[in-house]
Amino acid sequence: MAEPHMKWSEQAEIAHTHGLLGKTLYVISSTPRRGLQPILDVLDEHIAYQTQLERDGVMFAAGPVANDDRTEWLGEGLFMYRASSAEHARELAEADPMHKCGARTFTIREWMLNEGTFTIQVFYSTGDRPRIQ
Repeated sequence: MAEPHMKWSEQAEIAHTHGLLGKTLYVISSTPRRGLQPILDVLDEHIAYQTQLERDGVMFAAGPVANDDRTEWLGEGLFMYRASSAEHARELAEADPMHKCGARTFTIREWMLNEGTFTIQVFYSTGDRPRIQ
């Protein structure tokens, strides 16, 4: 018996008929090309770029990825953009200093956010940073 196939476009209909969010995001998996040192060399510029995307409302989430046994960071990162298209996401990723200088390479996948929760707690009196769960 042949394995069934489903068109990606059908996922939007499933989200709609099941009352799911159906928010399209773009996931960028960023991996080292020449070891950790070239990544460390542009880390400050990379962080500045990422935080600017955050301020611009483009960055949904971003952060480093641990190695398989969670003992080291080998220079990998994962980002999620609120981009208008895959082409727009590619432009954003290509402009990242990590990718511009060749320290990392990347792949882009379209992702549909359907389920989950988001909670934020802000203490006005303490001046503490928000606690996100």
